[in-house]
Amino acid sequence: MSLAVRDDALVELMDDPACDAGRLHATLQRFGTINRLVSGWGRTYRTWLRPHLAALGRPARVLDIGSGGGDLVARLAVAARRDGFDVAWTGIDPDPRAHAVAMAREALPGVTFRRADAAALIAEGAVFDAVLSNHVLHHLGAALPAFADESLALSRGIVLHSDIERSRLAYGLYAVGITPFAPGTFLRTDGLRSIRRSYTRTELAATLDEDRPGVWSVVVPAPFRVLAVGRGRA
Repeated sequence: MSLAVRDDALVELMDDPACDAGRLHATLQRFGTINRLVSGWGRTYRTWLRPHLAALGRPARVLDIGSGGGDLVARLAVAARRDGFDVAWTGIDPDPRAHAVAMAREALPGVTFRRADAAALIAEGAVFDAVLSNHVLHHLGAALPAFADESLALSRGIVLHSDIERSRLAYGLYAVGITPFAPGTFLRTDGLRSIRRSYTRTELAATLDEDRPGVWSVVVPAPFRVLAVGRGRA
């Protein structure tokens, strides 16, 4: 097995509509713990999102595209409220299984989850002050440019897309580190497949720049992470 190139032919188990419902539910619920450990969103919030919200000087609207079980929206909502920001958070995901897990979360002030995709919100004329996603880009393949454009169309401010950066070290460390969290879930198999499907910083920058030159910058905010940063056009 080589990690020199993306293996975008791999299909993750949880993307199968017929996958085991119990294991899927457990996977979505456990993502909160895994994201806190590996996603780097604490630093991303402090470095990019918090300064943006502070500069607005008014109530804000933030959208999470592909919000899954809703753990990132919930985490960021708590952080923003702690910092004194008035934010209306919306998480969208077209998968009814993920949406059900998000809706079962304890209600948080200002947080809404919808079963929808970005195209539906564009059709409604929705506009947000920030748009973000987590662990979505590596799922998209040829649909990545369209997804990136939709996120720009929905934001009048910052756009942040965070994902894994593919590497042999990331693969090896995850294979070992996920062991205590993996029983009864798809976390090990799908996590390793996600790494094999993911972009390096150079690959992601080239892919985004090919579609819209100069619009995106791609940085490495934390080990084994890539972050595409853009400015919306809504």
